[in-house]
Amino acid sequence: MDNTLYTVKGMCILDNDGKAIICKYFDETWPTIKEKRAFEKGLFQKTHRANAEIIMFDGITCVYRSNVDLFFYVFGSAEENELILASVLDALFEATAILTKDNIEKAALFDRMDAITMVMDELVDGGIILETDAGVLAQQATGGREEMPLGEKTLSQALNVAGGILRKSLLT
Repeated sequence: MDNTLYTVKGMCILDNDGKAIICKYFDETWPTIKEKRAFEKGLFQKTHRANAEIIMFDGITCVYRSNVDLFFYVFGSAEENELILASVLDALFEATAILTKDNIEKAALFDRMDAITMVMDELVDGGIILETDAGVLAQQATGGREEMPLGEKTLSQALNVAGGILRKSLLT
C-alpha cells in the first residue's frame, strides 16, 4: 500500500432516483462524464436497497449514508482505510445538517447548494483531506455569516466565544 495524502477519489450526493445532485471527482479514474454517470448509476443500484455503510464496487472502497431522499457517498481506492473515508462522509453529512438546520432533504439541499458545494471544496481538495470538523466546514462555507447555536460549536469554538465575551466585559 502506498502512503499518500491523496485518499479520496470522489464524493457524490445522489437523489433517490440515482441522479447526481453534486459530485466531485479528484482523479482520472473516470475521465469522461459518461463514465462518471455510469459509475454513479451502478453505485446507486448496488447501494439503494442495501443496509450497509461500506461497499467494494468496481475496485473502489465506498462509504455511504442515506437520509430521506438523498444518498451521500465518499469513495477511495481499494486499499484506502474505511475509517478515514467514513470521517470525510460524516463531516460532509453533519455540515449539510448544520447548513440545512437538520432538514436533510433534496429541496433543502437545493436551497443551500452554494454552501454545500463550498463544504465539499473545503473538506477535500484534489483528493487531499483538509478539514473534517463539520462546524468549521459550515462556518467556512457561509463565510461566518451565520452564527451557529452554542450547542453546535466545538468545544474550542465555544471557549473562544466565551473568552471574547469575558474580555469584552472586563474591558468595559
